[in-house]
Amino acid sequence: MSTDAPSAQHEPPTPATGARERILDTAYDLFSQHGIRAVGVDAIIQQSGVARMTLYRHFASKDALVLAFLERREQRWTEGWLQNDVRARATDPGERLLAIFDVFDGWFRRPDFEGCSFINVLLEIADPQSELHQASASYLARIRAFVAGLAAEAGVADPEALAHKWHILMKGSIVAAGEGDREAARRAREVAALVLQDAPRR
Repeated sequence: MSTDAPSAQHEPPTPATGARERILDTAYDLFSQHGIRAVGVDAIIQQSGVARMTLYRHFASKDALVLAFLERREQRWTEGWLQNDVRARATDPGERLLAIFDVFDGWFRRPDFEGCSFINVLLEIADPQSELHQASASYLARIRAFVAGLAAEAGVADPEALAHKWHILMKGSIVAAGEGDREAARRAREVAALVLQDAPRR
């Protein structure tokens, strides 16, 4: 299993590729690289090579396309990359918790590091009542639930509390990497090791 995060870049769509997939793949690339506000529907139409009517036949609005992008992001980034790589790196649950930051370290050093789309959408859509804001928060919560599961397997007495602390370190390291700190994952791992060491066990 590769230790690198899935790149936002994909091969050009073939004629056999369905219009919906061409639109979603194009949106995935553009939204991952530039954020959702900076990318307009016209850019997606132009790059995907579909007609405007075709786009709106598959996605009733730009928000609907963003929601589909976030779902695809969870499939590719959270499940297809992060969780799989963490499980491949270690068998011990405690080591798997720390391996999250080892996986992040390789990601942060990539020249095409684009940050976390869930965090980016939360920052771009500040209204907590927005469907996009709520969807992003839900995807982040599922990452935290994965961490809590590992903590429970490691025998931590309060896995939810540890998961919240771990998730703060994860998100903070991503933001720090976005600021240019390529050592952010290693720094976060040092703090995380202390948090895990001090966590009461069942």
